[in-house]
Amino acid sequence: MYYNLINILDFAPVMETKSARLTILIDPVKKEAFEKLCAAQDLTPSQVVRQLIRDYLDQHGVSYRTKSAIGARPRRKTA
Repeated sequence: MYYNLINILDFAPVMETKSARLTILIDPVKKEAFEKLCAAQDLTPSQVVRQLIRDYLDQHGVSYRTKSAIGARPRRKTA
């Protein structure tokens, strides 16, 4: 039996807040079909997965910030 496994690994250093890695294991036949469908729609699998995650969070009423405050520089006031 083949199980799906989701493993969230955050490789972003303290100053880097642009992305995190999500590793999943899926059936190779489903992976190939998914990649072909994405290519046919001129999308990358990563783009589709990110949209699926956003939709899932929205569906369940989960709010999130798109940018982390970690490592953010304070804004300067202009004269």
